[in-house]
Amino acid sequence: MRNKQGQFVKGHRASPSTEFKKGQHWRDEKAYWNREWLHHEYITLEKSAAEIATEQGCTENNILYWLHKHAIPRRTVAEVRAGKHWGLSGPANGMYGVTGEDNPNWKGGLTPDRQLFYSSIEWKEVSQVVWKRDNGKCRRCGESAEHIHHIVTFMVRALRAESDNLILLCRPCHHWVHSRENISGDFIG
Repeated sequence: MRNKQGQFVKGHRASPSTEFKKGQHWRDEKAYWNREWLHHEYITLEKSAAEIATEQGCTENNILYWLHKHAIPRRTVAEVRAGKHWGLSGPANGMYGVTGEDNPNWKGGLTPDRQLFYSSIEWKEVSQVVWKRDNGKCRRCGESAEHIHHIVTFMVRALRAESDNLILLCRPCHHWVHSRENISGDFIG
């Protein structure tokens, strides 16, 4: 019921039969709303918030909210890490001592070579020439450059320090050059 100004009249109930009763909720009750249940799952059974959330079909943040609401103490990072299985260590680990070409992350032994080259006087001199020649601007878009790009791959030793093989690119253009969008192979030799 409304008054002449269109405001609801205090104390007047339009349809008591459709109103929520005390203790009634418009959503079905969830197990994690119950403090004892959540305490049992999280503290006694030592399930993580993520595991409980997956079982209940909700988000981890939802479970964390209810832990806080029920004043259930959360585990510290150290406690969580202590409970995790970090895999085998030492000789029991299948990758223990696997180096060089036997390692799946092997990149042809170029990492030390690359580090040595980029710290050399030869690289410092040629990079100064390239920055000066390109005036610090990206060759593709003209914005401020951030990276010296090898047109012919770094793997070709003879061209590593050739200024004709090096150009300046900004980060977005460098990503574009190495992406599938670079259909014509611009700046790749």
